[in-house]
Amino acid sequence: MYLLIPSAGMGRRMGSDRNKLLLTVRSQPIIAWTLKAAAAANTITWIGIISQPTDWDDFKAIFADLKLTKPVELIRGGSTRQESVYNGLQALPAPAEQVLIHDGARCLVTPDLLDSCAQAIRHCSGLIAAVPVKDTIKVVDENGIIQSTPDRRQLWAAQTPQGFNVELLKQCHGEGIRQGWEVTDDAALLEKCGVEVQIVPGEETNLKVTTPQDLAIAEFILKSRCL
Repeated sequence: MYLLIPSAGMGRRMGSDRNKLLLTVRSQPIIAWTLKAAAAANTITWIGIISQPTDWDDFKAIFADLKLTKPVELIRGGSTRQESVYNGLQALPAPAEQVLIHDGARCLVTPDLLDSCAQAIRHCSGLIAAVPVKDTIKVVDENGIIQSTPDRRQLWAAQTPQGFNVELLKQCHGEGIRQGWEVTDDAALLEKCGVEVQIVPGEETNLKVTTPQDLAIAEFILKSRCL
């Protein structure tokens, strides 16, 4: 299975002026933990890191420290996540029929979840890892007034990995460019194109490290796994 890892974002909400994936948790860069999970997943055979060239020297040093045995390719990122994934799709090796896309900031993903998604995408056009929403969700207008309360039994919190048929995802990205769509994940492109996307049960610990609080939680979870 081919894996693309968007890793081009900055750490502004983290209070950092550099790529947040270079910040450390348990003495290792965030991206190192993501790569460790990918390296340990039985199904992953190729990894593409989508990032800005200014970070490539740092990433190469991390690859060397991890002594990765699976091929890893650095791919130039875009100005948005959507553009970065588009670039990643163009850089996939020719034989790639399915691809997993996993945010580098979700450094707590397990090899089991990557393998589960890799197996499932062989039998559908698109999927996302997700978990049921536990909180009551409110739809609020621009004035802070509640407009509605959706039935949480139908609400799931989207995670990554997300998996897709490569050719289909390329077509949906192309349609997104033509239509000027701006989306926050690739599944939304398939949805807009009328393609069904299925859910694969995610992991409660598979959080996205975005704030200093998330970093502290990630530290705690990783420490508990190492006990």
